[in-house]
Amino acid sequence: MNEDNIPTLCATGKSETPERVLLLACVLPSEQDWDPDDALSELTELVRTAGGQVVDRVVQHRSRPDPATYIGRGKAQEVAALCQDKAIDLVVFDGSLAPGQASNLEEVIDRPVLDRTGLILDVFARRAKTSEGKLQVELAQLQYALPRLVGSHRALSRTGGGIGTRGPGETKLETDRRRIRDRMAVLRRELRDLQSRRATHRAARRQVPVPVAALVGYTNAGKSTLLNALTGSNVLAEDRLFSTLDPTARRLLLPNHQELILTDTVGFVRRLPPMLTAAFKATLEEVVDADLLIHVIDVSHPRWEAQAETTLRVLHEIGAGNTPMVVALNKIDLLPDPTVAPLRHCRGHEFCAAVSALRHIGLEQLLEQVEKALASRRELLTVSVPYDRAEVLAAIRAHGYVTEELYGESSVLVTAEMEKAWAGRIRNALARGDAMVPGPGQGEENGNG
Repeated sequence: MNEDNIPTLCATGKSETPERVLLLACVLPSEQDWDPDDALSELTELVRTAGGQVVDRVVQHRSRPDPATYIGRGKAQEVAALCQDKAIDLVVFDGSLAPGQASNLEEVIDRPVLDRTGLILDVFARRAKTSEGKLQVELAQLQYALPRLVGSHRALSRTGGGIGTRGPGETKLETDRRRIRDRMAVLRRELRDLQSRRATHRAARRQVPVPVAALVGYTNAGKSTLLNALTGSNVLAEDRLFSTLDPTARRLLLPNHQELILTDTVGFVRRLPPMLTAAFKATLEEVVDADLLIHVIDVSHPRWEAQAETTLRVLHEIGAGNTPMVVALNKIDLLPDPTVAPLRHCRGHEFCAAVSALRHIGLEQLLEQVEKALASRRELLTVSVPYDRAEVLAAIRAHGYVTEELYGESSVLVTAEMEKAWAGRIRNALARGDAMVPGPGQGEENGNG
């Protein structure tokens, strides 16, 4: 597979000198609420995380993108001159370029061109450490690369021959496409197997009624630092975007002695490429299946409210928009007045706390909010279960925390703390005599059904 046409930062992995990068943003009338300075600041952090050095920025205002070059040939020639003057190695666009646009721009600018999606994929490829993360990133990269093979090099039009080709007339381009599609099929099968194994693990975990809370939020909001602060772990936490790609789970004992499984997940970002959302489906299911979400927000960021909205939008897109949530307003130690923004934002949330994960400020208040949020979803159930309704007793044990069982002549009096939804199901099953098949994997095991 020829991937020479897919530029990456520091592609050789050997150069000690970071690539010199020019950032370019194109502002359209449909994006009036979009701040190009903020967008390019985020893009700068992505470039830094990928190992590059931003040398200059260019902002262009257009009524609509140019079909051939996105920014127009005249502007592309200006960028080419700027790249020549400042010894630019790579041009990165804060937007999505069509394969043809990227190819045309490279011809005019005479430099590799990368769009926002390609840059995020490069960062993800550098951050993926586990075999699972590498599988997910590779699938997304191949999805991105496939349409960009078209006409990228004259070598792709040469016919191939010999063992491994489908015929004497097959071009190098066709061979590359076939190899990419074959590899994508293999990756999808492996990810489906991974998804199945994760479902089995979650089912086994549900047999022990320990609630799961997922840390969610914009990338670099401090989720890993908060996980370490709450659980005493040493999960990698860096001041860089996407330092966490693979879910990490740790047990946490709340002040009321209730156990909780706390998971750290991949951070969200503005305009997260759809192919990454699809590739990371197995990972994001940890968020979807959580009993509680802890939304970590970096209130020291100038546009923290927009970042919070982005996170909520992604949560709705993946099906976790209705999961109970505790808001953790993080990095208050960096604010001039730590009481203003947090108090204003907390007014709109039932469960909220202002914290500094790095300085261990407000962690007790956060845990209290977590306790309250979990308690709001649970109730103390006391029912008399006839001995011939063993499946009901099994359901109570599988989905609740049994505090007492008193055995009588014909029934057992059970007291258990459990999700309100499951408590209602059990009452209805006993009152109507309905059969109940307990156990994980029914689709309502998270108490949301």
